[in-house]
Amino acid sequence: MTAAESMTPAQAAAPQDDAGDGILGRRHRALTLGIISVVSLIAFEASAVNTAMPVAARALDGIGLYAFAFSAFFTASLFAMTLSGEWCDRSGPLAPLFAGIAAFGTGLVVAGTARSMWMFVAGRGVQGIGGGLVIVALYVVVGRAYPERLRASVMASFSAAWVVPVIVGPLVAGAVTEQLGWRWVFLAIPVLILLPLAVMLPALRALPPGPPAGTADRRRILLALAVAAGAGLLQYAGQDLTPWALLPAAAGLALLVPCIRRLLPAGTFRARRGLPSVVLLRGIAQGSFVAAESFIPLMLVTERGLSATLAGFSLTGGGLSWALGSYTQSRRRAEPYRERLMSLGMGLVALAVVLMATVLVHGVPVWVAGASWVFGGYGMGLTISSGAVLLLKLSRPGEEGTNAASLQTSDALGSILLVGLAGVLFVSSGGGSVTTAAAGSAAPPHAFAAVFAAAAAFALVGAYVATRLAPREAAGRGVTSVPPSGDPGA
Repeated sequence: MTAAESMTPAQAAAPQDDAGDGILGRRHRALTLGIISVVSLIAFEASAVNTAMPVAARALDGIGLYAFAFSAFFTASLFAMTLSGEWCDRSGPLAPLFAGIAAFGTGLVVAGTARSMWMFVAGRGVQGIGGGLVIVALYVVVGRAYPERLRASVMASFSAAWVVPVIVGPLVAGAVTEQLGWRWVFLAIPVLILLPLAVMLPALRALPPGPPAGTADRRRILLALAVAAGAGLLQYAGQDLTPWALLPAAAGLALLVPCIRRLLPAGTFRARRGLPSVVLLRGIAQGSFVAAESFIPLMLVTERGLSATLAGFSLTGGGLSWALGSYTQSRRRAEPYRERLMSLGMGLVALAVVLMATVLVHGVPVWVAGASWVFGGYGMGLTISSGAVLLLKLSRPGEEGTNAASLQTSDALGSILLVGLAGVLFVSSGGGSVTTAAAGSAAPPHAFAAVFAAAAAFALVGAYVATRLAPREAAGRGVTSVPPSGDPGA
């Protein structure tokens, strides 16, 4: 066993100092700490929202829009990621990074002061714009500020920055929700962002200029805007469920279908072998997992009577096992079995969702919820990280950036569509009748069962798609034929 193979997950994620000038060396320390702090705050917000959301939705009499509060974030970020990429290429990452952080903080304030569920959803959308701008800008910062030998360590630190928030986020958010109110979960985070910004600002200003870039690709920005608008219209139609909802549904499909086909690799929706199936699988994996996870705290609060703190804490094991799954697939001896690992990962996600559904039966111990999500998180760690590795392996030289953008688009779109579908199933099954905690009402168990059944079914579809990840070999030499994005065959 080599030294690399014997490393623990914590050691693998820890920043390594190379030749005295690593990512925590004097040259890069301020920027590294600032980046990790920003990522940690975003991660904390993500875990805190799952804890506070059931209380917020019931307080605002908005359980019927519960799924919309999640999907609005993904819808807005879908557009913002493409915008940020074009903005960074044109004028560098500093402006989109700070604009994104400002939008993220503004969205938190809007959500925290909301007097209606629609205002809360709007705040979540503004947060999504900020999140999409920030995540792409941070990747560009890494590319320009760090030498190639240090970039792997920086990316490992990105993953490590999620570990602590996943552990403490639900506990802190639950305690704040119960003691001070759910609004403070949103209102406190913007203040915390100021410190990492102050730490990293001098280093950001000293970034070397990027290569000369032409004008922004307005076509891709407009396509992304059309995709986001189409997804939003579909979600609105799904929440309405009246004959009039057919109009926004038709408009949403008219925008979404042709535009997304031009943003993703050809053959994606037919699960063509190789890169298209990698992109498709990422969207299915992300969407099925998030769709189920979004309703777990609500189910545990309304069906099993858990506090917001305990309900949010039930997801903690999944975050930790996700990191372990990511570490497992990174081991050298796992490389020949990567496609099988991804199929296994999706099978574990399906198993986790089915086990979670059994918690709806009151005779089943409630701890099964936390235990089941450990399996789901481990499966996602195997699948998501392996997808990124395969994407780079199957990309032609010079197309890595475009293909990576397609992968992120698939992630966001999968979350939008499947969370939206979960919301439709939940509301149409009577779940939207939940009002306030004081009313003592609860969604019928079959409303949650419908959500979990759909999520498990899509996870099984993902397990099948994972069998199509290996590309066909050309002339027996393993040459991969990857059609460009925008081909009508998508």
